[in-house]
Amino acid sequence: MNDFNILHNPRCSKSRQTLELLQENGVEPTIIKYLETPPSASTLQSIVKNLGVSPREILRTKEAEYKEAGLDNKELSDDQVIDLMTQYPKVIERPIVFNDSVAAVGRPPENVLKLIK
Repeated sequence: MNDFNILHNPRCSKSRQTLELLQENGVEPTIIKYLETPPSASTLQSIVKNLGVSPREILRTKEAEYKEAGLDNKELSDDQVIDLMTQYPKVIERPIVFNDSVAAVGRPPENVLKLIK
């Protein structure tokens, strides 16, 4: 099974645990170090759709970039939020495992098991 991707931050313990859990279950996802290579707006739109959440629900609100980017402005549209997420990838929740049809946030890491079982 190689059709999964993971938005991964190697410095994050939950991200490392999620990747390890996938690998232990025979899944070798494509690793996207999203801080170095931010996902496109269309990729984020697909992830949000497959998670069944709004873009705001996968924001890391405690990051300094959250306020710096103006993401605390509740008047922003979903498209504006996604655009800012591409510019400030540090605000994207991690890890997120996804493919073209499903997605899960690896918090806790066991959340991703529903994608592969």
